[in-house]
Amino acid sequence: MSEFSDKRVLVTGASRGIGWGIARAFSEEGAKVALIDVNEELLEEKKGEIENMGGSALALNVDVCDREAVKKAVEKVIEEWGGIDVLVNNAGITRDRLFIRMTDGDWDSVIGVNLTGAYNMTKAVINHMLRQRSGVIVNISSVVGMTGNPGQANYASSKAALIAFTKSLAKEVGSRNIRVMAIAPGFIATEMTEKLPDDVKKAYLERTALRRAGTPQDIANLVLFLSSDRASFITGQVYVIDGGMI
Repeated sequence: MSEFSDKRVLVTGASRGIGWGIARAFSEEGAKVALIDVNEELLEEKKGEIENMGGSALALNVDVCDREAVKKAVEKVIEEWGGIDVLVNNAGITRDRLFIRMTDGDWDSVIGVNLTGAYNMTKAVINHMLRQRSGVIVNISSVVGMTGNPGQANYASSKAALIAFTKSLAKEVGSRNIRVMAIAPGFIATEMTEKLPDDVKKAYLERTALRRAGTPQDIANLVLFLSSDRASFITGQVYVIDGGMI
């Protein structure tokens, strides 16, 4: 039996890409998975996939920028399953544009989803984890938050801030047996990266030592390890998983 059997996991941005890869991986290990996303149709589809595999899932159509909706969603998960053991803050968007052309809306929307969304989710979950004296929080950052990238001042800022958030929160809640980690993926093959121009994708692959894009499963494997008892003495760390890009 997997150590994740009947663990209660909440994943944001869970209807596609890295988020869905993480949610599916936890479900395959026997966890109950709450899927949070703004795409209601895809959410229901993914919930159905998990249930068809014999798993247990909740589909919660929530914008992580909406604090009241986030609080209600977390309350629903706790009411249904009695608690939350793992939170994965994965929801993220891009609004790429050179800074000189970046609009206030481009900045506010990316910071809102990528950073404030993680704050909202964590704020809603943390008191419960403090009371149960256990929990794991994994924040999905990016190598761009460590290196910067032209045209992504907003995205890079949000991902760099997630790293600082991770390190600070880990120091605050470690005494209650709550671990907080960040993962910084490189070029991962998802719907988001598929939209990039071919020359941009080619340049990313040429900068990657392994000469291939990563997959959502690659990220999910690391999330599973960090959420497991095998990683019980790890907190406050940032794990780059980029095939040797940086």
